[in-house]
Amino acid sequence: MAIKLSKEVEERLVGSIQRYCSKNLDEEVGELKARLFLDYCLREIGPSVYNQAIQDAQAAMQDKIAEIDTTCYEHEFSYWQKK
Repeated sequence: MAIKLSKEVEERLVGSIQRYCSKNLDEEVGELKARLFLDYCLREIGPSVYNQAIQDAQAAMQDKIAEIDTTCYEHEFSYWQKK
C-alpha cells in the first residue's frame, strides 16, 4: 500500500525538505531531488510509521474498551436503596 498525500501536503513537504537541506546540510537541493527523497521516505519509512500508528490506535481503543465495564455500568436493583 502506497501512502498517498494531497498535492498541497506534497508541495509543503518538498519545500520543507529543501529548506532542511539548505539550513542543516549547507546544500541546496532542487525540487526533483527533494521529490525523490520524499518518495523514498514514503515508500521506505512510511509503512513503519503507519504500522506503529495503527498499533498505537489499537492500544488506545483497547484501553477505552477496557474502561467500558466501569464507565458504562449502572447498579441494578438500586431503587429501594436510594430511598
